[in-house]
Amino acid sequence: MKRYILTGAPGSGKTAILRQLEIEGFSIVEEAATDIIALWQAEGIAEPWRHPGFVDAIVDLQRLRETRAHSRSREMQFHDRSVICTEALARYLGTPQSQLLAEELARIRSRKVFQKHVFFIRSLGFIKPTEARTISLEEALRFEALHEQVYRELGFDIVSIGPGSVPERVGEILAAIKTASAGQVTAPRGVGAAT
Repeated sequence: MKRYILTGAPGSGKTAILRQLEIEGFSIVEEAATDIIALWQAEGIAEPWRHPGFVDAIVDLQRLRETRAHSRSREMQFHDRSVICTEALARYLGTPQSQLLAEELARIRSRKVFQKHVFFIRSLGFIKPTEARTISLEEALRFEALHEQVYRELGFDIVSIGPGSVPERVGEILAAIKTASAGQVTAPRGVGAAT
């Protein structure tokens, strides 16, 4: 099975893209961080990201969802973020890397859980705040740059998906996968597939 990661800045439109991929029949593995935030806020923790167990809770939920998704595997799966994003989040928050996070990063790399090409959904240039998303556009862009840096450090190739309509962006992702199956990933809409 081929597992592809979709990542990017908060508010980039990633969730809408994933919903469209799901409607088109692809298997989707949901993001963990926003669900942990929502759950902990419902339990009375106003700012879960300040809690010392926050990052490990995300890692645990990501691993659980990956395991469950494996049992209903199809030929192709799209993951809404990954443990690499969790490493970027830990760095962004200034949280030391836990043993659990280090072990999970080692596992996904040694077992080659994900495809090498990661779809990086670029910022739309604005942010719509939510209960779980209180980040400013400036912070989101800094977060985006940190994500890209961490993915590159860990040996992944970035395939940039620029702003556009949901159908256009989904089309770029599927076209890039088709091209990759033929041996190379091309640059969507002139944005550039960075390696």
